[in-house]
Amino acid sequence: MPDLSRVSAPKIIAIANQKGGVGKTTTAVNLAAALAESGQRVLLIDLDPQGNASTGLGIERDQRDYTTYDLMAGDAPVFDVVKETGFENLLIVPANTDLSSADIELISNEKRSFLLHDALRQSAMDAFALDYILIDCPPSLNILTVNAMVAAHSVLVPLQSEFYALEGLSQLMLTLREVRQTANPNLRIEGIVLTMYDKRNNLSQQVEADARDNLEGLVFETMIPRNVRLSEAPSFAMPILQYDPASKGSEAYRALAAELIQRETA
Repeated sequence: MPDLSRVSAPKIIAIANQKGGVGKTTTAVNLAAALAESGQRVLLIDLDPQGNASTGLGIERDQRDYTTYDLMAGDAPVFDVVKETGFENLLIVPANTDLSSADIELISNEKRSFLLHDALRQSAMDAFALDYILIDCPPSLNILTVNAMVAAHSVLVPLQSEFYALEGLSQLMLTLREVRQTANPNLRIEGIVLTMYDKRNNLSQQVEADARDNLEGLVFETMIPRNVRLSEAPSFAMPILQYDPASKGSEAYRALAAELIQRETA
C-alpha cells in the first residue's frame, strides 16, 4: 500500500475541461513552468494521448520509450518514466497514442480508477522532492480523466472567454461530484482560470462578469490573455517563459503561479 501520510507529499492538481481548444494544455505547460521558475519542484503528467504537453516541452516522439501508460500500468520504474526537460525544476512524464486504448485495456482492472493515484504515491516518487504535480487531462471525461481526479487533491479548470463557456462546465462538475461520492471525497475545485481573454472585447468582459457572478471566489483574479507569442511557443517546443520571458503571456502565467501559491499558503 502507498504511504499516504508522507509529510513531503506534493500537491496534485488536475487541469481539466472536457471541451477542447480552451487553453488546457497551454495552461498545464506554462503554469508548470511558472511554478518551476519560482523555485517549486514540478512534475507534469501528460495524460492526453495527443501528447501535446510533451511536445511543448521538447520531448520528441522517439524519446518517449516509457510514458504515462507505463507509469499507470506499473510496467516501468518511475526513474525510467520521469524525464528532465530543458526547464530547471520541471520534470515530465510524457504521453503518446498508447493512452488512446486505455479505456478498453483497463476496463477489466478492478482498480482501474486508482492506477494513477497509486503510481503517484509510491515511495520511489520521494526521490524527486516534488512540490507540485500537475496533470494535463485529455479533452474528454473518460477513464483517464477519472484517474486524474481520483489522484488529485484539486481540479483547475481553464475556461475560454467565449459564448456558452459556462454551460460547458456542468458535465465536468457532475463528474467531479461523482468522483467525490465514490472515490475521492476530499477532491475540490482549485479554481477557474479565464483563458484567451481580450479586454477590448465585450464578449470577454461579459463572460468574465458572468463567471465571477456565478462562481465568485472560485475564479482566479489572473486571466490569460490572447497573445500571439503564447500561441507561437509550442511550435518551438518551449514554454512561453522560455520562448519570450517578457511577453504578456509570460507575465500572466507568472501571476497565476503566484496566485496559486498564495492560495495554498493563505
